[in-house]
Amino acid sequence: MLRITKTPKCYVGGAFIRSESGRVAPLNDAAGNFLCNIPLCTKKDLRNAVEAAAKAGSGWAKRTPYNRAQILYRLAEMLESRATEMAAITSTKEVRAAIDRTVHFAGWADKYEQVLGSVNPVATPHFNFTVTEPVGIVGILAPENAPLLGLLTLILPAITAGNSVVALASRQSPSPSILLGEMLAVSDLPGGVVNLLTGDRKDMLPTFATHEHIRAIAAVADKADATALQQGAAESVKRVKIHSPETDWFSKEHDSPYAIRDFTEAKTVWHPIGA
Repeated sequence: MLRITKTPKCYVGGAFIRSESGRVAPLNDAAGNFLCNIPLCTKKDLRNAVEAAAKAGSGWAKRTPYNRAQILYRLAEMLESRATEMAAITSTKEVRAAIDRTVHFAGWADKYEQVLGSVNPVATPHFNFTVTEPVGIVGILAPENAPLLGLLTLILPAITAGNSVVALASRQSPSPSILLGEMLAVSDLPGGVVNLLTGDRKDMLPTFATHEHIRAIAAVADKADATALQQGAAESVKRVKIHSPETDWFSKEHDSPYAIRDFTEAKTVWHPIGA
């Protein structure tokens, strides 16, 4: 029987794309056997993904927290339904943890405002309160270890807060992100809210750092890459959240709602009393 291998593609703007350059890299299994060719995305692909994220971002930010929660719950259900397939390219432990974390942030979607917002006492006849707003487009550089769980741990707080995301998957293990893209394509998450690219980090890291429409970055990076990201981000005054390559993605510390705060801005409202 002739075996037909899948042709992996990146997920951008709700569609599956090949790299703009046409370049690919071979992906082998643990035994060294060829599996498929992975697209090597370029700066142009990244810029296109940012455009897709910008188009989808405003609509996603306007969704009610309850609606965002239901969409994330549905994503967890889809991960559950394809858990065996995903476990074959990661591990059962990682898939279970990824499902649990997705459910966890779905639960926070309509509750984090009560934690991060506040009513402020002021010495004037005003009702003063602080609410959160999404920062916009978040760039994500995924870890090499725990390629599914680490990727979702960085994506979930950002989209829970109403941001859109452009993420670069693990270079060594991109398969989980490709399968995740297939799930997102048939989920209720609007196309363009999450965009998943594959390729070499060194080719795209400078663009992630300097692109003015990317308003925050969450990255797993060594010292050299962290410095490059921070220096590039300084030009457009974007936030940069750096995680160590040795991060334990299974730790419960990643379930904190304060991870959502990294991707929000505070808006303070003054309203005259009696008006």
